Amino acid sequence: VQLQASGGGLVQAGGSLRLSCATSEATANVYAVGWFRQGSEKEREFVATLSRSGGRPYYSDSVKGRFTISRDNAKNTVYLQMNSLKPEDTAVYYCAAGRTIMSALSTPRGYNYWGQGTQVTVSS
Repeated sequence: VQLQASGGGLVQAGGSLRLSCATSEATANVYAVGWFRQGSEKEREFVATLSRSGGRPYYSDSVKGRFTISRDNAKNTVYLQMNSLKPEDTAVYYCAAGRTIMSALSTPRGYNYWGQGTQVTVSS
C-alpha cells in the first residue's frame, strides 16, 4: 500500500488542523493505519492509530481528548483532526500502515508502509 500525507501548515496555539492520509487501496480490516510524529532532534513518537480489526482508535496520552482519528472508506483516506494545538505538537507528521498486531500498534516498527510526512508548526 502507498500512503500520501497532506494538510500540514502553520497555526497559532489553540487552533486546529486536519491531516489527511490517502491510501492506494482500501485499509479497513486489512491494515492498521496510524499517525506518528517526529520533532526536531526527537525520536519518532506514536500519535494515534486505527486497529486493523474493527478500526478501533487508540491515542497517545499527550493527544487524547484533542485529536481524533477517523477513516472515510469511500475515499480510502484516514484523517487526523487536531484541535487545541500546542507548540509542543510541532513536528513532521507521518502516516503509516501495516498488518500490525495489537501489541505493536504504538510502535513505529509495527508498521511496514510510510507516507512522506507533512510539517505541522504551532506558534505560541
